[in-house]
Amino acid sequence: MRGMDGDTTYTIGELARRTGLSVRTIRFYSDAGVVPPTRRTEAGYRLYDADAAARLDLVRTLRDLGVDLATVQRVLDREVGVGQVAAAHADALDVQIRTLRLRRAVLRAVAKRGSTPEEIEIMHKLARLSDEERRRIITDFIDETFAGLDLHPGFAEKMRAALPELPDDPAPEQVDAWVELAELVGDPDYRAAVRRMAEFQAAEVAKGTVPDDFAALGDLTRQKAEQAVADGIEPGSDAARPVVDELVRAYADAWGAADDTAFRRDLLRRLEVGTDRRAERYWQLLAVINGWPVPPTLTPLFQWFIDALRQRVGDGG
Repeated sequence: MRGMDGDTTYTIGELARRTGLSVRTIRFYSDAGVVPPTRRTEAGYRLYDADAAARLDLVRTLRDLGVDLATVQRVLDREVGVGQVAAAHADALDVQIRTLRLRRAVLRAVAKRGSTPEEIEIMHKLARLSDEERRRIITDFIDETFAGLDLHPGFAEKMRAALPELPDDPAPEQVDAWVELAELVGDPDYRAAVRRMAEFQAAEVAKGTVPDDFAALGDLTRQKAEQAVADGIEPGSDAARPVVDELVRAYADAWGAADDTAFRRDLLRRLEVGTDRRAERYWQLLAVINGWPVPPTLTPLFQWFIDALRQRVGDGG
């Protein structure tokens, strides 16, 4: 349709066909003042010129992108630039995408575990926590468990530096690991066990009896116990005696002590306090969450040495 000034104008029906929007939608935008009619016919019908059509195209694009109508109006009125709106909306979409990814991971984890309704609710709540909230759960556990104790500096630093960082697009096993870790550090029995370990270590630090090469002792224990298990040597058998004797001598040398019954009893107590499958599981879960190499399961090997040493101590050496 040609206006009196020769410009092309469109009825609301023509504009609907041109843009693909419904007449009702265009009328809504028109009544809201977002895309007002250029003029009206003598009969009161709305007419829109090319500028109004271009304005409607921009409105449709912004609305398709999820921009609210009030912000669209501000863009059209040039109160804010399209670039500003796009940047703000992109940030908002990032949050939505992260939330959707978490929900997807939780659903996949639920499907894998066959969780109960109560477990599903817990998993959903834990997965929705922010990075800071997740870190606070772990730091609160560390602060409470180690409160008032002077631990070995390297151990304390390692604990505080290793915090969960669940990625924006976690795999179901990472969600599973985070849920398990949160449950673990909230378990009073586990907290009490870790507190006992910390108190034992603090006492040794105070006495200055923590050997510098403690990690090397752990590696030696793993190697010897692993070989014994591979050879089918039972902890209580005579064949275990030379393995125990070699390991005890290594520990006695590291502590600068004599390999006698008193030392063996003390070493057995150290190992019993410090060997807990859940403590090892703590580090494995952190590794899964953060995408680190997962430490191997070594507790059964140390348990072999504990059982073999207990047998020797019970036998008087």
